[in-house]
Amino acid sequence: MRTFPENLFYSREHMWVSIEDDIVTIGITDYSQEQMGEILEIELPRVGNNIERDEAFGSVETARGIAELVSPVTGEVIAVNEDLLDDIGILNSDPHETGWIIMVELKDPGEMEELLTSDEYNEFLAEEISIV
Repeated sequence: MRTFPENLFYSREHMWVSIEDDIVTIGITDYSQEQMGEILEIELPRVGNNIERDEAFGSVETARGIAELVSPVTGEVIAVNEDLLDDIGILNSDPHETGWIIMVELKDPGEMEELLTSDEYNEFLAEEISIV
Protein backbone atom coordinates (compact mmCIF):
# COMPACT_ATOMS: atom_id res chain seq x y z
CA MET A 1 0.00 0.00 0.00
CA ARG A 2 1.35 3.41 -0.98
CA THR A 3 1.17 6.51 1.10
CA PHE A 4 -0.23 9.69 -0.37
CA PRO A 5 -0.46 13.02 1.46
CA GLU A 6 -3.61 12.97 3.58
CA ASN A 7 -4.18 16.71 3.18
CA LEU A 8 -4.86 16.27 -0.55
CA PHE A 9 -7.83 14.97 -2.52
CA TYR A 10 -7.47 12.68 -5.55
CA SER A 11 -9.27 12.01 -8.84
CA ARG A 12 -9.66 8.70 -10.63
CA GLU A 13 -7.59 10.27 -13.42
CA HIS A 14 -4.62 10.40 -10.99
CA MET A 15 -4.63 14.12 -10.28
CA TRP A 16 -4.32 15.60 -6.79
CA VAL A 17 -6.10 18.67 -5.45
CA SER A 18 -5.50 20.89 -2.44
CA ILE A 19 -8.02 23.55 -1.49
CA GLU A 20 -7.85 26.80 0.43
CA ASP A 21 -11.04 28.88 0.42
CA ASP A 22 -12.20 28.63 -3.22
CA ILE A 23 -8.69 28.27 -4.69
CA VAL A 24 -7.53 24.79 -5.67
CA THR A 25 -4.04 23.69 -6.63
CA ILE A 26 -3.84 20.75 -9.04
CA GLY A 27 -1.01 18.34 -9.86
CA ILE A 28 -0.35 14.76 -10.91
CA THR A 29 -0.02 12.02 -8.32
CA ASP A 30 3.23 10.23 -7.57
CA TYR A 31 1.61 7.07 -8.94
CA SER A 32 0.81 8.85 -12.20
CA GLN A 33 4.33 10.18 -12.74
CA GLU A 34 5.74 6.74 -11.92
CA GLN A 35 3.50 5.12 -14.56
CA MET A 36 4.39 7.75 -17.17
CA GLY A 37 8.12 7.50 -16.66
CA GLU A 38 10.37 10.45 -17.38
CA ILE A 39 8.33 13.50 -18.31
CA LEU A 40 9.93 15.43 -21.17
CA GLU A 41 7.56 18.32 -21.83
CA ILE A 42 4.33 19.88 -20.57
CA GLU A 43 1.58 21.89 -22.22
CA LEU A 44 -0.01 24.32 -19.75
CA PRO A 45 -3.21 26.35 -20.08
CA ARG A 46 -3.09 30.14 -19.99
CA VAL A 47 -4.06 32.15 -16.95
CA GLY A 48 -7.67 33.22 -17.49
CA ASN A 49 -8.65 30.02 -19.31
CA ASN A 50 -11.73 28.23 -18.03
CA ILE A 51 -11.37 24.51 -17.46
CA GLU A 52 -14.09 21.91 -17.04
CA ARG A 53 -14.17 18.92 -14.74
CA ASP A 54 -13.35 15.65 -16.56
CA GLU A 55 -11.91 17.50 -19.57
CA ALA A 56 -8.26 17.89 -20.60
CA PHE A 57 -6.61 21.18 -19.68
CA GLY A 58 -3.11 20.30 -20.87
CA SER A 59 -0.81 17.39 -21.61
CA VAL A 60 2.56 15.90 -20.79
CA GLU A 61 4.92 14.25 -23.20
CA THR A 62 6.88 11.27 -21.98
CA ALA A 63 9.12 8.70 -23.61
CA ARG A 64 6.01 6.50 -23.71
CA GLY A 65 3.81 9.05 -25.50
CA ILE A 66 1.51 11.95 -24.72
CA ALA A 67 -0.85 11.88 -21.74
CA GLU A 68 -3.71 14.30 -21.21
CA LEU A 69 -4.07 16.15 -17.92
CA VAL A 70 -7.73 15.78 -16.95
CA SER A 71 -9.18 18.41 -14.65
CA PRO A 72 -10.78 17.20 -11.43
CA VAL A 73 -12.74 20.49 -11.06
CA THR A 74 -14.34 23.32 -13.03
CA GLY A 75 -13.04 26.86 -12.74
CA GLU A 76 -10.78 29.63 -14.01
CA VAL A 77 -7.01 29.17 -14.16
CA ILE A 78 -5.45 31.87 -11.97
CA ALA A 79 -1.82 30.62 -11.96
CA VAL A 80 0.40 28.13 -13.76
CA ASN A 81 3.65 26.70 -12.43
CA GLU A 82 6.14 28.43 -14.73
CA ASP A 83 8.98 26.56 -12.99
CA LEU A 84 7.90 23.45 -14.89
CA LEU A 85 8.82 25.12 -18.17
CA ASP A 86 12.41 25.56 -16.93
CA ASP A 87 12.73 22.22 -15.09
CA ILE A 88 10.13 19.62 -16.11
CA GLY A 89 11.95 17.08 -13.93
CA ILE A 90 10.16 18.58 -10.91
CA LEU A 91 7.07 16.59 -11.94
CA ASN A 92 9.01 13.36 -11.50
CA SER A 93 11.01 14.33 -8.42
CA ASP A 94 8.38 16.20 -6.36
CA PRO A 95 4.88 15.83 -7.86
CA HIS A 96 2.98 16.57 -4.63
CA GLU A 97 4.75 19.80 -3.64
CA THR A 98 6.87 21.94 -5.98
CA GLY A 99 5.51 19.99 -8.96
CA TRP A 100 2.04 21.53 -8.76
CA ILE A 101 0.69 22.37 -12.22
CA ILE A 102 -2.08 24.97 -11.99
CA MET A 103 -4.15 26.95 -9.51
CA VAL A 104 -7.85 27.40 -10.22
CA GLU A 105 -10.64 29.51 -8.77
CA LEU A 106 -13.24 26.82 -8.06
CA LYS A 107 -16.61 27.39 -9.73
CA ASP A 108 -18.59 24.64 -7.94
CA PRO A 109 -17.32 23.67 -4.46
CA GLY A 110 -19.65 20.65 -4.59
CA GLU A 111 -17.27 19.03 -7.07
CA MET A 112 -14.81 18.50 -4.23
CA GLU A 113 -17.21 15.87 -2.82
CA GLU A 114 -16.56 13.72 -5.91
CA LEU A 115 -12.84 13.46 -5.14
CA LEU A 116 -11.18 10.70 -3.14
CA THR A 117 -9.38 10.87 0.19
CA SER A 118 -5.89 9.38 0.47
CA ASP A 119 -7.31 6.08 1.77
CA GLU A 120 -10.00 5.97 -0.94
CA TYR A 121 -7.39 6.66 -3.62
CA ASN A 122 -5.28 3.77 -2.30
CA GLU A 123 -8.32 1.48 -2.49
CA PHE A 124 -9.03 2.70 -6.02
CA LEU A 125 -5.43 2.00 -7.07
CA ALA A 126 -5.55 -1.49 -5.56
CA GLU A 127 -8.68 -2.25 -7.58
CA GLU A 128 -7.31 -0.67 -10.77
CA ILE A 129 -3.97 -2.51 -10.55
CA SER A 130 -5.68 -5.87 -9.89
CA ILE A 131 -7.83 -5.40 -13.03
CA VAL A 132 -4.84 -4.73 -15.27
